[in-house]
Amino acid sequence: MQYKIGIDVGGTFTDFLLTSKDGSSEIYKVLSTPDDPSMGLMEGLAEMAKARNISLKEFIKDVETIVHGTTVTTNAVLTRRGARTGLLTTKGLRDALEMRRGIREEQYNNRYTNVEPLVPRHLRFPVEERLDYKGDIVIPLREEDIFDAAKLFKKEGIEAIAICFMNSFANDAHESIAEKIIEQELGKSSPYLTVSSSFFPSIRFYDRVSTTVLNSYVGPILKGYIRSLINKLKDVGFKGVLLIMQSNGGVVSPQIAMDKAAVTLLSGPAAGPVAGIEYTSVQGYDDCLTIDMGGTSFDAALIKDKTPLVTTEGEINRLRIALPMLGIVTIGAGGGSIGWVDEGGLLRMGPQSAGSKPGPACYDLGGELPTCTDADLVLGYLDKDFFAGGKIPLNYERAERAIKEKIATPLGMNMVEAAAGMYRVINVNMASGVREVSVKRGHDPREFPLVVAGGAGPVHACMIALELEIPVMVIPKESSIFCAAGMLMSDLKHNFVRTYSTSLNKLNKKKFRSMFNEMQKEATELLRSENIPERSIQYIYSLDMRYVKQYHEVNVEMTADELERGNIESVVSKFHPEHNRLYGYSLEEVGTPIELINLRLTSIGKTTKPKFEKEKHDKLDPSDAFKKKRKVYLPLKGAFEEIPVYDGHRLRYGNRVEGPAVIEQVNTTTFVTPEYNILCDKYGSYTMYLKTKEKEIKKKVVGV
Repeated sequence: MQYKIGIDVGGTFTDFLLTSKDGSSEIYKVLSTPDDPSMGLMEGLAEMAKARNISLKEFIKDVETIVHGTTVTTNAVLTRRGARTGLLTTKGLRDALEMRRGIREEQYNNRYTNVEPLVPRHLRFPVEERLDYKGDIVIPLREEDIFDAAKLFKKEGIEAIAICFMNSFANDAHESIAEKIIEQELGKSSPYLTVSSSFFPSIRFYDRVSTTVLNSYVGPILKGYIRSLINKLKDVGFKGVLLIMQSNGGVVSPQIAMDKAAVTLLSGPAAGPVAGIEYTSVQGYDDCLTIDMGGTSFDAALIKDKTPLVTTEGEINRLRIALPMLGIVTIGAGGGSIGWVDEGGLLRMGPQSAGSKPGPACYDLGGELPTCTDADLVLGYLDKDFFAGGKIPLNYERAERAIKEKIATPLGMNMVEAAAGMYRVINVNMASGVREVSVKRGHDPREFPLVVAGGAGPVHACMIALELEIPVMVIPKESSIFCAAGMLMSDLKHNFVRTYSTSLNKLNKKKFRSMFNEMQKEATELLRSENIPERSIQYIYSLDMRYVKQYHEVNVEMTADELERGNIESVVSKFHPEHNRLYGYSLEEVGTPIELINLRLTSIGKTTKPKFEKEKHDKLDPSDAFKKKRKVYLPLKGAFEEIPVYDGHRLRYGNRVEGPAVIEQVNTTTFVTPEYNILCDKYGSYTMYLKTKEKEIKKKVVGV
């Protein structure tokens, strides 16, 4: 038996999806190990071996691929525990990391202060040199400055260095010399090095210097983690392929991940939209919204025409990262989110989380603060004896006490009212996260099916959907390990950028094509090094364009044929409507000139995807899966009612569950409010829909 494993390390749980060649799949979950995430990963692999009554070494022989999403770099930035980093930059630009874009990001907040740079000022070394915007030398490089910087960095025990000079995207000569001197002076013990002209050769100095510094800051941390993981896997006899998830929704080899560590800054959540496409396309949808509510955070993303939205204006902990990444909105709203009362007497949920240790109060692991999971238990959505299939028995009394002491008593309400308030507040927070990724980007969430994932997501899905007036939801069979599933559905992917700033009427088509050819050659060599045959490589070409005198660009795709013929007019015809969609206006009629800023290439190496088993059609009646009835709080009625509870593992294709109801699986629970029904599709996923949509959804899911 040959296996593929997707692994997503979260703040509370580490999720695993094990798939085999026959199409069968299994879900595993273990508590995360924050001090060393690889320990939890190895523990999960050991559980898989134990389930087969064989040793880990015997089991690992049959594992051909492991795709791993990691939060190592994310946590390093969030906790400020990255490498001690030094910066070499052009004289006069030493403070660009603090000046940022030169504008106050919260214009009406008089107490607003810029985020502290990752590199302290005394480790930002100014170098005398200057290039103009065309790459011509204005001031020659003073090499003595590089030698002086090397001495300082050695003395300070620097672990990583970033090199970023003004306009080096147009000419890498000065950065290349600096790189050679640093490597020569620091020798074999040379720190982790990122050179902006090779790592991210793009216009806009702050974006480039911030991205380059971020890569160096997290590089040694990720490098150490991946090497440790590779050694642990080697020790148990793993000889298959290890791939690392990137922020752009693709995967890369461990070596490229170590060299370009910043590409993993949103590694885990990036697999969610990839999975969302797969689970909705089988029902004929090209668009969807995905939400993933785990133990610590809530992620939302939007997919249009089977393509996740991508941004090059991302931030992590208020630090700019300009690498292409999926447009995911993440907020602190998970099962472990802590409820608290602020100074004004208002109930808040998160962003603080109880994590896996000590966890929610009901975990009985020492946590004393009330969390979302505690509220879900008190309101009847969770069964204290069946959480994680009974592996983690929940302490109802501790949950009740935490909510009463920290929420109910300070607010002068009873315990159930307090729990219901916690449930309501966190649902509103998550609905706001969905609006960020949809309404604020010009899309109406009511027009998209909502793909619900995460261990806690299906408990809250109906109320989020009602808040947003979304009529249809899809809850994948693997919803509790959604991102782990998405990792197995991901292709290898690399992004390249070259700046070519010119008005379109002055475009040199020969230069234009040669720059794309240069990127394509680099992309092909990179994918070949990852053992991708040329027949499995796909390229996506796009341009960053804007009206003259604007600041923000609009990214517009172009076809290979348009590139070959230099048919810019065709691309312009796509630019105007896209600008109108994003910003609400177009200047096409007044003939405002358009300028080109960046050329972008995305190279995709197609991988073999796991095939999931289809189920045989069963009857409409779900009574074979009925477990019992229990009292559950119905939010819109404001009261408890006895409602049916079903075993999700016994529901079959074609079964219909009428709300209100609860569906329990080992790794997640689905709460169906009275406004919704559920139909099971041929892959075991649930389609949850407003009862007024019964006829339409039944035809789409069941075909009748």
